[in-house]
Amino acid sequence: MFTFMFATGIENSTPTIRGGRERVDELEKCRFYHRWRTDFELVQDLGLHFLRYGPPIHKTWLADRRYDWAFADETFSDLKAKDVLPIVDLCHFGVPDWVGNFQNPDFPRLFEHYARDFAIRYPWIQLFTPINEMFICATFSARWGWWNEQLSSDTAFVTALKHIVKANVLAMRAILEVRPDAIFIQSESSEYFHADSPEAILGAERFNRERFLSLDLNYGHDVDARTYRYLLENGMTAEEYSFFLENHLRRHCVMGTDYYQTNEHRVWEDGTTSGSGEVFGYDEITRQYFNRYRLPVMHTETNISEGPNGDEAVYWLWKEWANVLRIRNDGIPIVGFTWYSLTDQVDWDSALRENNGRVNPLGLYDLDRNPRAVGRAFKALVANWNKLLATQSVCLALPVFLPSQQNDAIVRAQQEYARSLLSVDRVAEGGSEPFALPRIEAEPDAPG
Repeated sequence: MFTFMFATGIENSTPTIRGGRERVDELEKCRFYHRWRTDFELVQDLGLHFLRYGPPIHKTWLADRRYDWAFADETFSDLKAKDVLPIVDLCHFGVPDWVGNFQNPDFPRLFEHYARDFAIRYPWIQLFTPINEMFICATFSARWGWWNEQLSSDTAFVTALKHIVKANVLAMRAILEVRPDAIFIQSESSEYFHADSPEAILGAERFNRERFLSLDLNYGHDVDARTYRYLLENGMTAEEYSFFLENHLRRHCVMGTDYYQTNEHRVWEDGTTSGSGEVFGYDEITRQYFNRYRLPVMHTETNISEGPNGDEAVYWLWKEWANVLRIRNDGIPIVGFTWYSLTDQVDWDSALRENNGRVNPLGLYDLDRNPRAVGRAFKALVANWNKLLATQSVCLALPVFLPSQQNDAIVRAQQEYARSLLSVDRVAEGGSEPFALPRIEAEPDAPG
């Protein structure tokens, strides 16, 4: 049982660009295929038991119900041996060539098969992000024309969004059939749009309504009349909308909120936007999302570039952690914090729109696996706060268990109880309880 989860991540982004002719493989760019053993040792050295990571979808998912599990078997086996529990990203911004892109209406059904078969092969894995940042994926692929289908219309955006979220919901249900106590940490970008002038207010209000769309659908939250009309006018049917209201799985979810300096925007009179930098910050924006969904929260992504002074990332880490503590102290159930990623990223400065090979100094370690200043600061933060947080919240503990605990009687009892709850998921919509799995007594929490 865990009262707080410190984590980092290894990004497995795989969008396509240039009309689908070129793939961006962040695992390749960050040398993970060659350095993964070292990377997992670094996770251990940081004192972490949780890692956002998933297999490269385009190399693993070869066709419907056909897979190459070799690399996944090797990496997940090593994580299990190290007692690190992955939060598995099954789909991170891209799909295999044979699927095409997110306009494909067969994608939800196909992805459901992939998720179920993954869970069957790795039954010890409990935490999942089936599809990462669904709103960003649909926006960049089908509204801004940057990735995958590279379309730029409201109809393309709504089509991508409904397929992505339906695939996410079906994947959750399929995983629960195999692992009934699975928990889904839905990493999503938390956004806010600021009006620059009175003439920009209507545009900002629209953007601020639509920023919730992926989570509204995923969690079965009714949208307002204007947003509903927008969905219907751009390709979503009433029956499709009803699917999301009737098939959500809130009971099994933690709301993952990602926050960077780029998450806040300035809306201009002509409807265009530009970055505003940090105005409200993680605390205020997360409150807005929590008040809408009333779910446990995990800060699932943040970073900033190590700047010319060398301490910019360390200061950002301190500031984000201060925001997490403020939320926690005010009674919002925040259960985890993540610096993303373990190593520097490549081509994040172009939002993965170009394969320039430009290294962005955002990681806890550089690409030679040397620690950055923020890596040393993060390791100290984990060591200093871990035990205190574990003793502060006796009544709030996620029923999450490490690989070494999987055969304990308490875990088997938890799984049986969770299985008995699956039959009531469909009638649980509209429930106000943030997390319905039981708070069972357990031995003192393991570190991490």
